[in-house]
Amino acid sequence: MNLLVVEDDYTLGKALHRGLSEAGHDCRLVRSGRKGLEEATSQRFDALVLDLLLPDLNGLEVVQQVRAAGIWTPVLLLTALGSVEDRVKGLKAGADDYLVKPFAFAELLARLEAISRRTKDLPSTKLCVGPLELDLTNRRVVRDGAEITLTPTEFSLLEFLMRYAGQVVTRKMLCEHLWESDWQGVTNVVEVHINRLRGKVDRGFGENLIQTIRGRGYSLRTT
Repeated sequence: MNLLVVEDDYTLGKALHRGLSEAGHDCRLVRSGRKGLEEATSQRFDALVLDLLLPDLNGLEVVQQVRAAGIWTPVLLLTALGSVEDRVKGLKAGADDYLVKPFAFAELLARLEAISRRTKDLPSTKLCVGPLELDLTNRRVVRDGAEITLTPTEFSLLEFLMRYAGQVVTRKMLCEHLWESDWQGVTNVVEVHINRLRGKVDRGFGENLIQTIRGRGYSLRTT
């Protein structure tokens, strides 16, 4: 798995990084809440291991902001705060599991595998990014309560952007997603579809969700 560990304790953070790496996982370690939020919303991870008591931005705030950005990466909270009230707060904030320090490393690995497996086994039928909702089952798109009518290509394009919300999606990635083996290597047509999609998803609303990242591609994100 590709894991992000957010832990400000130097000794524990180093031990987690070493143990997870030796277990065969790719592991990125950061030591502050703000850096963790930046990494979690700009890159794709299979799971997040997140301490609660972090400098500058606590773990609950990180989870809440990650979820508000429409990112549903599994989150395992690590903390010395082990009361029922603390666990409930963490889970209600959007975490998937909660492990109290001190803990056995074998249990940490097992819990990470479990929350990752649950996420893969239960694919979401609804994607949400800020005020925008996409219902895969009924093929409906709603923003701020107003239904938006999209063509099949526009729907597929928006779905892909929402699945990678907060991350940069290149024109090549979009072409390969939309046309697969029929793609001829021309990406200019994506701009046409993006402009049409913007006209329906952003025009007339207060915030532009679809952003052009100069020289790289596009990103769907909220401020």
